[in-house]
Amino acid sequence: MSGGRQRTLFQSWGNTAPRSQSRSQDGRSAETGPAATPTPGDGFHDGEEEEEDDDDVLLVAVFEAERSLGSPRPDSGSLQPASLPGFDLSSGDVWIYPSNYPLRPYQFDMARAALFQNTLVCLPTGLGKTFIAAVVMYNFYRWYPSGKIVFMAPTKPLVAQQIEACYKVMGIPQEHMTEMTGKTQALNRQNIWNAKRVVFLTPQVMMNDLSREACPAADVKCLVVDEAHKALGNHAYCQVVRELCNYTRQFRILALTATPGSDVKAVQQVLSNLMISHLEVRSENSLDLQPYSHQRQVEKFVVPLGTELIAIQSLYLQVCVISLWRME
Repeated sequence: MSGGRQRTLFQSWGNTAPRSQSRSQDGRSAETGPAATPTPGDGFHDGEEEEEDDDDVLLVAVFEAERSLGSPRPDSGSLQPASLPGFDLSSGDVWIYPSNYPLRPYQFDMARAALFQNTLVCLPTGLGKTFIAAVVMYNFYRWYPSGKIVFMAPTKPLVAQQIEACYKVMGIPQEHMTEMTGKTQALNRQNIWNAKRVVFLTPQVMMNDLSREACPAADVKCLVVDEAHKALGNHAYCQVVRELCNYTRQFRILALTATPGSDVKAVQQVLSNLMISHLEVRSENSLDLQPYSHQRQVEKFVVPLGTELIAIQSLYLQVCVISLWRME
C-alpha cells in the first residue's frame, strides 16, 4: 500500500504551498451590490511583504500577462447598477448560497469572490469546483432575468456530466437549461438559444454559433470555462472569449482547473486569454482543505500472464535477441 497525491500548482512551479490565510467572512449567505465588470487592477493589493511567497508569484503572473500578452480587457472603472443592461436591481440586492449542503468555508469564499471578479479557481479533483460554478451561475441567472449563462467543457461527456451536477446543486429549472451539440440542426440552433437561458456545450460548438450569429452574444452574462488550463494559444476557449468581447465586455468569467500549467509562462497565458483578475488557489496541503481531503491509497494487483501471452512473450524476446546480436 502506498499513498499518492495529485500534483499541485505549487509543486508544478517548483515552490512550496503558501501559508493558509485566515478566512474573514460574516457567515451570511447574502451580500449587497451588483456584479461589476472586473478592472485590470482587481486582484492586486498594496502592502509590504518581508519575503516573496507563492501569492506574490501569482500576482506577478497576472501583471506580466496583462503587460506582455495584450488580450482585450474590460473597461476600467467601477460600474453602477444603472449602467448594467438587464441587471435586476431587486434580485441584485442579495446573492444566494445553498443551505442544503454542508458549509465548506473555502467553497463559500471562492464562490463569493467569483461573483464579483473574473476568477480562476484551482482546486484538486473532487473538492467541489462544479459546486462553486453552480452557485455563481445561479446568481447570475437571478440577477439577469433575460441573460444567458454558458458553461463550456472540452468534451461532450464532460458537458453531459456538468449539466446534471449543476441541476442537483442549485435547481435551475430544467426547462431553462439545455445541452447543445454539433449534431443539433443549424436551423434550430438560434431558436434554442432564444428559448433557453443556461447552455452547456463545447467551446467548438460555441464558437461555431458565434460565427454564424446564432448565439445572442450580447446577452451572455456569465461564462464558465472548465479545464481552463487548456486556454493556450489559439484554443477554442481563447477564440470564444475574444469573439464575445467584440459584442460586450459586461460578462463574468469563471475558470476552473485542477491541473496547473507546466510553468509560470503557461499560467500567464491562461490568465490573459481568459481575462482573469483574481486567483483562488488551493492544494491538498492547504489547511482549509484538510478536513475534506483524504490520502489516496494505491493498491497494486499483479496479474500473471496466461499460456498464450507467455508464448508470445517468448517469441518476441527471441526476435529482440536476434536484432541486438546483429547490432554488436
